[in-house]
Amino acid sequence: MSLSFAVAFAAFSKSFLLVVATMLPILNPVSVSAIFLTLTEGASNEVRRGIATRIAINVTLLIIFFMLIGSYMLEMFGLSIDIVRVGGGLLVAVIGWNMINTNSSEGRTEKLAEAFTPEMARRRAFYPLTFPLTYGPGSLAATITIGVSLLDRHSPAITVVNVLGAAVGSIVVGIILLVCNRYADKLLKPLGETGTIVFLRISAFILLCLGIQIAWSGMGNLISDAIAPGVVEAYQHSSGRR
Repeated sequence: MSLSFAVAFAAFSKSFLLVVATMLPILNPVSVSAIFLTLTEGASNEVRRGIATRIAINVTLLIIFFMLIGSYMLEMFGLSIDIVRVGGGLLVAVIGWNMINTNSSEGRTEKLAEAFTPEMARRRAFYPLTFPLTYGPGSLAATITIGVSLLDRHSPAITVVNVLGAAVGSIVVGIILLVCNRYADKLLKPLGETGTIVFLRISAFILLCLGIQIAWSGMGNLISDAIAPGVVEAYQHSSGRR
């Protein structure tokens, strides 16, 4: 089935905007850049730029990967989105707690600079900076939901166009993330040294709360799913007596 240019462009634009409009508020690149600045303390500008590039590439690939096969992958391992929320939320909360209790000092920065080898930078680029701090359980759930919405049962051609639009949208999201992380120090410069420290501590606290919220959301759904059959059965039993 051939598509007219207007139909193809409309489908492409819709999926492109869906990815950008959905993922940017969840990823929140500006807030993530503050956390990025904290966790790359001691790294040279060159190493920091390299890490920012790796994070952007990682996030872009993760979005595309989980859009395409995320739902099938979770189903294969017998995992639910709520289980991912609980595990990922707890992980995010622990990282936020550690950031709150991190003492920043000149001596500590010098030690970190010595320890920030290229190998360490590569490791940190994925964990924890890509996952779960930038691309966490909320992003994963949103990505899988987007992936399902891209499918068109009546037109495989529309599905292909949707996937292409979503892929381009993912690349744009990655570029925005790269710019925010790469110029994180300049974004926070107007706050001054004291203001930056305060902002980073507030960001760490918000990260802690966000992790707890994500875990609680998943736990609440799991508890609800566990007790719902019992409630329905009890209601049916009591109705039967009447």
